[in-house]
Amino acid sequence: MKHVKALLIKFVMVTAVLWVVLGLFYGVSFNDILGISTFLTLAAYIIGDLWILPRFGNAVASIADFGLAYLGVWLLGGGYIEENIPLGLASFYVAIGITIGEYFFHRYMENEILPDQGQPANEPVRQDNYATEFSEEQKPDLNNNRDKQ
Repeated sequence: MKHVKALLIKFVMVTAVLWVVLGLFYGVSFNDILGISTFLTLAAYIIGDLWILPRFGNAVASIADFGLAYLGVWLLGGGYIEENIPLGLASFYVAIGITIGEYFFHRYMENEILPDQGQPANEPVRQDNYATEFSEEQKPDLNNNRDKQ
């Protein structure tokens, strides 16, 4: 159930960004926006949120989502969108908007959906039981001579 809630949140976010950029600025129909956002939501959730995010962290997952959003809108837009728009530029704007939203969505995923998966694989386990302190004396005691003992 928690994945369904996360998918709905992501779908609303992706649809809102697509509607603002493609619908308001370029006049793309809402049916085309829904088709693109459905595919992008499912692909980005499986690839970016469930596979990349737990292994590599928020920054790498956000960069991957930028690329996925850009290529997804660009490739799917060629088939779905019937209007004549500058698809490369529109895809870039959509990818920026989705990446900003994904950064915050990844924080939600890490706190609510993926907390039971433990520490990411690329972070070493810290073990303080082998820690050692090295330091120099500030004022060495010259009167304490070990040879006299």
